Amino acid sequence: MKQRVPFTALSDRQWDALRPYVLAQKASPAGRKTADLRERMNAILFLLSTDAPWRELPERYGSAGTVARHFRRLTHGGLWEHLLEALHDLGPRHPLQQLRRVIFRGARRAAKLVGLGIIVLARRLNLLEALPGPPWLVADPDLSKTLVGLFQREFEHPDPGRFRRWWREKGRAFIQVFAIAGGRPHMPRCVRLAMP
Repeated sequence: MKQRVPFTALSDRQWDALRPYVLAQKASPAGRKTADLRERMNAILFLLSTDAPWRELPERYGSAGTVARHFRRLTHGGLWEHLLEALHDLGPRHPLQQLRRVIFRGARRAAKLVGLGIIVLARRLNLLEALPGPPWLVADPDLSKTLVGLFQREFEHPDPGRFRRWWREKGRAFIQVFAIAGGRPHMPRCVRLAMP
């Protein structure tokens, strides 16, 4: 297991900054309390600082399946989106900024579970490090929406010859830009692992 980001257990100051975001999520079914929420977050952040799968989580953190389920519940509850918004809004000396790289890695892993929503948020907040790949290979839904609007405006123009002329002049370039905005359907593992 290779450490990609230096990891130390959450300090009291970091935990105090992170706890409100974690407690705001419904992470336990039927209102059950988590045994030690801070230790569970340490386990999640430790694994996010590596490239290892959940099954390689050290035993000192407990069951890997339990920690993975907790991560999924937090992800579906919107934790990583809230943390990205907080990183964007908070000052550079805030304790959450010390966890910035691990939070970005968590957002990348969360993108596999929640889809384009977190990618759109990261792009709009200009937190490109949180994207699950290089920005030029990841889908850009806002650009796609703009291109569709441009296409519709030209297509619905009252002059029928205008669209044909526009398509002859710019159609091929439009298709290429639209393909780029759609992103790569599959990100090679070597590219993902090269991300910090």
